[in-house]
Amino acid sequence: MTAIAWTRRRRALGRFWEQYSRQRAGVVGAVILVVAVVVALATPLVSDPDIMDVTKATGEKMAPPSLEFPLGTDESGRSILGMIMWGSRVSLLIGFMSALLSMVIGTVVGIAAGHFRGWVSAVLMRITDWFLVLPSLVLALVLSAILGGGTSTIILAIGITSWAGTARLIRAQTLAVEARPYIERSKALGAGHWHIMSRHVLPNVAPLVLANTTLQVASAIVAESTLAFLGADSGQASWGGLLRGSYDWGAATKGAWWYILPPGVCIVAVVLAFTLVGRALEAVLNPRLRGNA
Repeated sequence: MTAIAWTRRRRALGRFWEQYSRQRAGVVGAVILVVAVVVALATPLVSDPDIMDVTKATGEKMAPPSLEFPLGTDESGRSILGMIMWGSRVSLLIGFMSALLSMVIGTVVGIAAGHFRGWVSAVLMRITDWFLVLPSLVLALVLSAILGGGTSTIILAIGITSWAGTARLIRAQTLAVEARPYIERSKALGAGHWHIMSRHVLPNVAPLVLANTTLQVASAIVAESTLAFLGADSGQASWGGLLRGSYDWGAATKGAWWYILPPGVCIVAVVLAFTLVGRALEAVLNPRLRGNA
């Protein structure tokens, strides 16, 4: 039975890749993401963390690109290229973890609100509406200020303030799933709430959760960059922190384009890549969109 199950999984994975490979934009996005992740993982192997230390900077301040510093230096003489490489680890980590936290909260609340009716659903949806009404960026900035700096604080602030939209989406899908006849048969046979939610509802909403997660990562990276630019310091170098540094030291007025463009291009490229992958996954996993892909 195990061999048969693995065979079915390999075939399903093969069909998925065959359909996904037809999405050219999604393939381009996946390639960009693979490059970004490889760079982030390989940074400790090819770069010394001491380049982030201002006391050990060896370059001239605000120096333009050169052979020694391909992307120039910052106000302390540190390599912009090295800071971007180390910053990719922080930006991607915050993006992935905050999106994961947001999707877990949104999925749990959405399934619970769609499965349970009456006052439970009403309370959960009023809480969701409250988070939808509040400006998520402002709320995240306030939370990060109250909880203090640090990467975990930024992850928590973004994750807690960005789950409401996912919850409403998952609730709508849950209502559609629970309207199907086999759910009624399952209830008639004595299935409990946990069995229905975990065995029937969750597998049916999982493709939507997967596609929405990739889009949520892109939003989380933008949110982290914005929070860093507004002063919510994670304690480590990030792409948003580089943009904040370029603003504080007047890189634009001094013509130091190498301090502004590289981190900005990295943010745009990664966010665009996640968006392309998310749209491609949605087209592949959603039967209604599959025929129009």
